[in-house]
Order: sequence, then C-alpha cells, then structure tokens
Amino acid sequence: MTSRHNDPVDYYLPLDDEEIHLNPFIGTQIRLKFSGRISCIECGRVTKKSFSQGYCYPCFKKLPQTDLCLMSPERCHHAKGTCRSEEFAQSFCMQPHLVYIANSSGIKVGITRQDNLPTRWIDQGAVQGLPIIAVHTRQQSGFVEVVFKKHISDKTNWRRMLKSEAAPIDLVAKRDELLTELEDELDALRHRFGLQAVELITDDTVQEFNYPVQQYPEKIISMNFDKTPVIEGTLWGIKGQYLIFDKGVINLRKFTAYDIEFTPLEARSSVASQLPLL
Repeated sequence: MTSRHNDPVDYYLPLDDEEIHLNPFIGTQIRLKFSGRISCIECGRVTKKSFSQGYCYPCFKKLPQTDLCLMSPERCHHAKGTCRSEEFAQSFCMQPHLVYIANSSGIKVGITRQDNLPTRWIDQGAVQGLPIIAVHTRQQSGFVEVVFKKHISDKTNWRRMLKSEAAPIDLVAKRDELLTELEDELDALRHRFGLQAVELITDDTVQEFNYPVQQYPEKIISMNFDKTPVIEGTLWGIKGQYLIFDKGVINLRKFTAYDIEFTPLEARSSVASQLPLL
C-alpha cells in the first residue's frame, strides 16, 4: 500500500492502472482473492514462492537490494570489493541516512534515508517519530543503530501495535537521555569516521500520526494468502501495512507480487491486479 500523511493517514491500493483509496471502505465488507499467480517484481518471472517481499529466487540471490547488508548495514562489504552492484552502492548506500527514534509498540530505534520520511514511520505503524542523528552513509547509520540497540529495541512488536494505539512518549526527553548515556560510544564512531560523520539533530520536531482504525482487535489472528486464498470481511481499519478485518489481520507488504482481485462486496464490482506494494 502507499500512504499519505494526513489526519488520519490516507491509504491507497495500487492496481495496474489506478489507485484505490481504501479509507472509504473502512466499516464495509471487502474481499481479496489470490489467483495463485506470483510474478517477480524485478524480472517478471512466474515463481512458486516470493522471496524478500516480491522477488524470485535467482533475483533474490543476485540483486543488491536483497543482500544481507540491507538488513544489517553495519555488515556492508563494499570495501572488500564484493558488493553486488557499484551503481546501487553509490546511489543508495553511499548516501546520507538518518537515525531516528519512534513510538510504534513502544520506543524503538531505526534508520532510513531522509527522503523516506515520514513514509518509513507510517509503514511501521508508529504514532510518533523523531530524527536524532545524521550520518554520511548507510553503513555508518548501521553502526550508530547498533549502539542504540543495546538500550532500546530496533523492532516493532506488530501484535501489540495492532491491538491499540501506543501510549504517548516524550521523544525529545528520551532523545536527550539516550544521547547523554551514549556519548562515549558515539564519540568513538566520530573518531573512526570523522567529526562530521555522526551529527546530532537537536532542532527537529516530533511528527505524530493518526491511523484510520474504527476498532482494534482484542486477539490478533494473522491471515495469509498462501493458506487462505480468499480473505473477506468487514474492514475495521488500516495501520502500518496491515489491513485489520473483523476476522483477523493481513500484512499486505508480505504478499508483494501476488496477483490479487479486490472486490468491494457491497458495490459488487472488482478489479484484478498484481499488487506492486511499496
């Protein structure tokens, strides 16, 4: 799904030739039907299984965007000459990144490129987000994140996130507390990469997010197209990349490249499409 930062967040389902605005369907019954066809989002190859949210196995094994260091940037191996793509490295990895703290299922630390905010926070279902450190490369952001992970989580508890809104946190106070506590370790990174490589951000403001959810489930039941090709019910809301139904929840991003038919049951109209989820 794509999203736009409004109040509440607006969600859109990209189809082959249009985007369906999903917010108006909240409170109504809809159906999502998987045709059984999965096509690689890179090469178009029909595949029995999707890897890394949309790729066939050969693309998964060779593309730079599916390499291990994308999930663990501190493990970047560009300096060893073993990067899968120099062009990708220069356009993506060797670009400025931000380290942030956010409140999704509680406080967490994360990294992203500056042009990926606030989408990154919305995709995680965060209700608050605040950039705290700017670095020169993705690998440097990974090293900073490792320092913070010793003190706060780098993961969102998706079940907790989908059960309710997270309680507000004073992210500015938490930022100041963490920066003071981790001063020596951050100084060590500056000594390694240069004084300007790890720059504190102290003048940014907290962004807040409100999601289009009419009702949160008391119990989280996860649904997926591999086990249940037809998923239908009343759409209670949308948060992160999850659709919240009266019968369970489904993470649409997990099923990127699946060929899906979307049907608003009350309107009795449908359109079929591969979901190019972003």
